[in-house]
Amino acid sequence: MGQPTHAQNWWRSAVIYQVYVRSFADGDGDGTGDLAGVRARLPYLAELGVDALWFNPWYLSPMKDGGYDVADYRVIDPAFGTLAEAEKLIAEAKGLGIRTLVDIVPNHVSDRHPWFRAALAGGPERELFHFRPGRGEHGELPPNDWPSQFAGSAEPVWTRLPDGTWYLHLFTPEQPDLNWAHPAVRQEHEEILRFWFERGVAGVRIDSAALLAKDPDLPDFVEGRDPHPYVDRDELHDIYRSWRTVADAYDGIFVGEVWLPDTERFARYLRPDELHTAFNFSFLSCPWDAGRLRTSIDETLAEHAPVGAPATWVLCNHDVTRTVTRYGRTDTGFDFATKAFGTPTDLALGTRRARAAALLSLALPGAVYLYQGEELGLPEAEIPRDRIQDPMHFRSGGTDPGRDGCRVPLPWTADAPYAGFGGEPWLPQPSGWSAYAADVQAADPGSMLSLYRAALRTRPEFGDGPLTWLPAPEGVLAFTRPGQEGRLLCVANLADAPADLPDHSRLLLGSGPLDPQGRLPKDTAVWLRG
Repeated sequence: MGQPTHAQNWWRSAVIYQVYVRSFADGDGDGTGDLAGVRARLPYLAELGVDALWFNPWYLSPMKDGGYDVADYRVIDPAFGTLAEAEKLIAEAKGLGIRTLVDIVPNHVSDRHPWFRAALAGGPERELFHFRPGRGEHGELPPNDWPSQFAGSAEPVWTRLPDGTWYLHLFTPEQPDLNWAHPAVRQEHEEILRFWFERGVAGVRIDSAALLAKDPDLPDFVEGRDPHPYVDRDELHDIYRSWRTVADAYDGIFVGEVWLPDTERFARYLRPDELHTAFNFSFLSCPWDAGRLRTSIDETLAEHAPVGAPATWVLCNHDVTRTVTRYGRTDTGFDFATKAFGTPTDLALGTRRARAAALLSLALPGAVYLYQGEELGLPEAEIPRDRIQDPMHFRSGGTDPGRDGCRVPLPWTADAPYAGFGGEPWLPQPSGWSAYAADVQAADPGSMLSLYRAALRTRPEFGDGPLTWLPAPEGVLAFTRPGQEGRLLCVANLADAPADLPDHSRLLLGSGPLDPQGRLPKDTAVWLRG
């Protein structure tokens, strides 16, 4: 068997753009983003230079958790369009050289899913979920004390039905957990994978990938117990080996959402017969600190090396505070538990750092995930309390602002109503949103959009070579990689004082200008040819 071609290995160094359909572009004017809106903006995405699109769930859903409560994987939600439109979108994107990844949510389904509705009616489908009698004299207590997966939530993960039985939901009551010990659950998901691979998708992102398998005894939660009753259980690997067989038949790839502190256990999911890649949450949540970023980069590369998997790099996603806002705060890291209303932000500082972070992340070996709107430098919006829709806010008792702030519909045209998004958006756009519009930024060579376009045009020159750190002053990150036409360098200055640049022949790209002495100002990054 010959070596894999570059086309087969595209995912190892791809830039994958995350599309949260509801907030991307509204094609029919009803205020909700849709597939028609995405199709109309495909030329923009091609000009940006991305290799693939990852779509958050676009399936039939009551939208109790932003589409992660799926009622039918084979039906596009009418708010977004039709299956025929999805097929056109996949084909049209492919015609522009852009692949498509879809999202699968295997841990749970919507309470409107046919299986769960039949289970509520007392049918044999109850075996496909986790139904249990309660504890206590009259079964009035939940079957166990597991904590909710929504950060800051003290709500139980069990809901009692009128007949006295309880069902498990690690997330909202509208998202009952599936019983992955049942063969019908495994068979259905493998058929879902085939359904979408047959329609031309190049890969699948797996939501909450480490949560599927549960201890069959459903014991009470004990901190530090190994194995965990529902996180990272060994049974998962057999599931993903089976999935890999399906994907390989279509040259498809997987990216897993795997939140695990143990790097050795994390790497198990990336063995050659399991998932291809997994999200790197260490880098995403890391503060703007040179030492900690270098540690995150080193540990990420080290944990991927034994299994030969490429690292992934991401600064933001649909759940996380937007980069320019986070980097403009006193605490520049990210932790769901510390989110709060009214946190002060210096957007000018955050934007300068976000520009530097873009060049840093795009110079690293591996794949990069770019969340929609990051290329526009959008800040986190503070949503009026009476307009918040995210269940994370409500399940926190109103203390957590939720995730809607990074989901505000995109601005496309500065002088159009609602900044060219379409109809009145489902989430309100802040005043001044049109200043970030894509049409304005496309005409400005100093804009965030122009920086990302230039970076994505230049990035292939870094090739597939490894990273080697260079000696640098404290607070400065400097590394080299063997490029296609000689050595390339990336230098990011996180120190308080300007830094001298290493020897180089040419400045390829900078997140900001050098100072009059040709030094690199703080919170600035450059790409250099050696």
